[in-house]
Amino acid sequence: MYRDVIALIGPLLPVVSFLGRLPTAMCQLGSLLLVAETSGSLTTAGLAGGALAAGQTVAGPLLGRAADRHGQRGVVLVASLANAAAVAALVAAALAQAATGWLVVLGALAGATVPQVGPLARTRSVALARRAGADDRTVGAVLSFEGTVDEVSFVLGPALVGLAAALAHPAAALLVASGLLAVCGTAFALHPTATKVGAVTARAGRDRTKLPGATHALRVTMVLQGAMFGASQAGITALTERLGQPAQAGLVYAAMGVMSAAAGLAMAAVPSRIGLTVRWRAATVALVALSVPLLFVDALWSLYAAVVVLGVAYAPHLITVFGLTERIVPPGRLAECMAFLTSGIVGGQALALALSGRLADTYGPAAAFAVAAAGAVACAVLSWTVRTRPRTPAAPAPVVTETA
Repeated sequence: MYRDVIALIGPLLPVVSFLGRLPTAMCQLGSLLLVAETSGSLTTAGLAGGALAAGQTVAGPLLGRAADRHGQRGVVLVASLANAAAVAALVAAALAQAATGWLVVLGALAGATVPQVGPLARTRSVALARRAGADDRTVGAVLSFEGTVDEVSFVLGPALVGLAAALAHPAAALLVASGLLAVCGTAFALHPTATKVGAVTARAGRDRTKLPGATHALRVTMVLQGAMFGASQAGITALTERLGQPAQAGLVYAAMGVMSAAAGLAMAAVPSRIGLTVRWRAATVALVALSVPLLFVDALWSLYAAVVVLGVAYAPHLITVFGLTERIVPPGRLAECMAFLTSGIVGGQALALALSGRLADTYGPAAAFAVAAAGAVACAVLSWTVRTRPRTPAAPAPVVTETA
């Protein structure tokens, strides 16, 4: 099945899009470590990192909307170069020990200019598949593939930051991220598939077609998914510190990401007769069942076992929500909605990380893991109460060719 995906999108696009989205996974942790080291203040680091997350959460859907209206090429090109400059400026300001206000402003700018390569790559790949007449199973494989690429970037990005911080300085990781943004973000923007997908027609672009009510529920469930990520990260960090092995936190989180990526790849093998709504409900039930053991872990081995098993449910849930969104939203708003989902993950993770960190400090790691379990329960409630109906007809969006 994945051979069909590569045949549709080509072998170069996945490589370029992966390297183009890797900086997004590096900048959140990288900015925290950099500002913490140069300022000596965790509060300042938290403000800068929070501003970065807020900027991405607010501006992401706006950039997706611009891509829907005007095509991806120009939007991604400008955003990639602006984001590379903003990240480099944040590094320079941190090294110069600039005032907290400047670091917050530059953090917000670095977040607001994130080129959204992940959601736009997903949108582009789905559009290419639809234009080629691919069936829903092939489109599902495309979404599984893109979800796995996201998961790998989320695992590898923080790992690269940690390695750079250990061997050199957090600034090195962010400068590498800036370079990747400039080079690979530009390559993604200029890839020939950008013109093949094109922009929606001017009329469709101006038409603010009303979104189905289920779209908003899917956005909320992605915020909850992000909250699960943030709460899990806080709980893992708190427990490994309590056990006297704080260096294990990144490895535990990476193990969860690897298992999630493997589960994402396996999603392509799910029979097409099992619809997206059924998959969504099954994934949320799994999230609830597999998050409960986190409340009882008290040793490193049990922590590894619990988070690795939980990882099995993460990617299937994410991929299914993206798939449902693709099926129900108007084609002329697909990039906007994909970016909204990704921004929801970022926002939910940042908020939950801040809240769960405080709870873990006061009540212990189980309190942070309880937030993750509560998020899973809320996801399940949404999946079993919201009705999703595919748009009619499920056809590719009308396009016009962009000028090179």
